[in-house]
Order: sequence, then structure tokens, then C-alpha cells
Amino acid sequence: MQSRRMMVLRAVVEDYIRSQEPVGSAALAKHHQLGVSSATIRNDMSALEEEGYLIQPHTSAGRIPTEKGYRYFVDGLAAVIPLSEPQRRAIRNFLSGSVSLQDTLQRSARLLASITGQVALVAAPALSRASVRRIELVQVSMSMLLAVVITDTGSVAQHMLQISDVNAEELSQSIATINKLCVGLSLREAARTLRTISTTIASAHIRNLLRSLVDALEDMHIGEHTHDLYMAGASQLAHRQTMSDFASLFDALEEQAVIMRLMTAMSEEASDCASGVSVAIGSETHNPGLLHASVVTSGYGYDPDASTDSADFTSSNVGSGNAGSGNADAVYVDSVKAAFINNIDNQLMNESSSQADVSTQESNIDRTHRQNMPVAFIGSIGPQHMDYVATMAAVKAVARYLNAFIAQNR
Repeated sequence: MQSRRMMVLRAVVEDYIRSQEPVGSAALAKHHQLGVSSATIRNDMSALEEEGYLIQPHTSAGRIPTEKGYRYFVDGLAAVIPLSEPQRRAIRNFLSGSVSLQDTLQRSARLLASITGQVALVAAPALSRASVRRIELVQVSMSMLLAVVITDTGSVAQHMLQISDVNAEELSQSIATINKLCVGLSLREAARTLRTISTTIASAHIRNLLRSLVDALEDMHIGEHTHDLYMAGASQLAHRQTMSDFASLFDALEEQAVIMRLMTAMSEEASDCASGVSVAIGSETHNPGLLHASVVTSGYGYDPDASTDSADFTSSNVGSGNAGSGNADAVYVDSVKAAFINNIDNQLMNESSSQADVSTQESNIDRTHRQNMPVAFIGSIGPQHMDYVATMAAVKAVARYLNAFIAQNR
């Protein structure tokens, strides 16, 4: 496309986003320094219409962008304009009072919805992309244990295990050994490790306990549908837009599993984008309910050694309500190891060491892959005429805060 036509298209998109009224050539000549007459601009707009970037809703009206026009505009953004320091400070102040991961995610959704005036969605961290911080086994009856898995992202998963004839001493030794072997591994890596060493255990009771825990960890790894999705802003978007235009959007939002798959895939794409955000417009979402909408998404929770996205939100500014509990958890993990390290079954550890070495290379590959992938997404859904510059900046800024929050808890 010729550079002047690109400038005309950009001007049309900017004016339509601002006014939501068809844009005419005279208005462009008056409000933009395009250096040509309105007649020349009108010819450029006609050419843009023929090429599918603009449409004319009525014969005597101006033009409005098409999906193709919005895509060209978004792709032409050289970079996401960063928020100002007062804006970043406002984000820190709003979110720093959070008392838990869930509270932080809820606040993030409300904040993003408030900034954009659109629907904001924040997913809880995916268990499949987290590492084990601690595993606890709590006996709830003679034949049942509650397995509690706490991850480095702050997520907690629970699963009931059926057992038989495991006494308190065996259970304590098993907990110590499990944490010694599994802390820092993904759920899949932990399951693989425990499955391998279970074959070396002489005690049938402990062997069955480990196999039950392996099944539980694998279920947690696979069970992505159980993750929470925090949503805000639907009502305010409804008040700002014509309901008939967005009835299909609200229907689509009811299909949370579909939305989560879309935005998870987009967050993975965003991790490879220079801007750090991914944008899907209309038909690009492959969802009929989002045909007249756009989705802006970013991932969060990158490994702190593999990403610098949290540069604007240092640990001294993040999650003051949670910082103490994160440190306490780390101390608790160390105390558990110290208390039980001398009681670890030597046979189990010695026989498992050679077995564990076999899977080290596979584990390192899995860990490297996990470090470069987001643990969850944050995003905004709104009309195609949304303010893309502001929405992309807001999504990226809140994602960076969540990045710093997760990194601090790690």
C-alpha cells in the first residue's frame, strides 16, 4: 500500500475509534496534516474501499474501517505505547493491597475493565505450567488422605487419595521424601519421578500410596477445565453499546471453555511478539459470537530469569499483602525438609537416584519449555472500534504487574 494511503487509512481508523461516526474526506483534510486536498483524500478512500480496507455504509456517508482495515492499523503499530508513571503508580496502588493470588486476579480484572470500559478476563495460573512448591498429605480417615499441592504460582490443588494401613511414621517419612524429590518439578515431572521410584519400594502400602499420588498429579496436570476465570466489565460494556450488536458476544462469554482456549492460544502467541500482546479481530477469533468484537490478550507468569517484563514493577512495589506469606511459605518448606531429612528412607533415596538420572534430560527440556511459556492469560474483549492503542497498553501493563507478582512468590 502506498504510504499516503496508509496515512489516510490510519487517520480514518483513529477518527472512527474516537467518534464512532463515518469519516469523510473533508474532516480528514481539516483535522490531519496529510498535505493533500480533500479531493485527493477522497480518491485515496475510494481506492482503500476497493481494496477492502474501508466500507461506505450509505451512499452519502463517509467511510468506516473493515476488519481488514483494523488489522492493517494494528499491525502498523510500531510498539505499544507505555503507560505514564502516574498510571503505573495507580496500578501498583490498586493491586498492592491484595491479600492472596485470587484477590490479585479479581482486582486485576476489575482494574482492566475500568481502564478500557470493556470486558476483562484474567485466568488463574495453569497447573500444567507451574512447579511444585510443597506437597502435603493430610489423613482425614483411616482409609483416606487429602493431597494438597501448592505451586510456585500460588495455586493450590487438592485431591483425595484412598490408602490402606499407612501408619503415622511411614506417612511422615513419605511426605519428607516426596517433597525432597518433587519440589521445583512440574506436576508431570513429579508424577514421572514418583512413578519411577514406586517400583523400587519394598513396602506395598507406600508403593500404593505413591501410585495414588501419581494418578492425582496427572489428573491435576490434565484438568485445565477446573481453573478459575475472573471476569469484569460486562455490564458497563452493555450500557455503552447497543445490546442487539453485542447479544452474540455475551452468549460467547457464557462458553468459558471456548474463550479460555482462544485466549490461552493467543497468550502463547503474545510471548513471541515484540509488543507482548496478541490481537484477534472478528473472524480471526474463529468464534461466531466474537464476529463483531476484538480480543487483546497477553500472558503472565513467565520465569523471572527468562523474561524482563516485570521491569516496571519491582518486588518492592508488588503484592505487599502477600509478600509476608510468600516468605513464610519458603521458610516452612525449609523447616519441613530440615525436620525430616534425617528420617528419609535411605533405600528409597539410593535406589531412586539412578532412576531419576535417566529422566533428567527430559525434565530439563520440560522445564525450559515451561519457563518460556505464560502460566495464564489476561485480556480484554470489546467492539472492533475499540481504542487498540490504549487497550494494548493497559493489558500489557497489568500483565507485567502479574508477572512481577508471580516472580516474587517464586
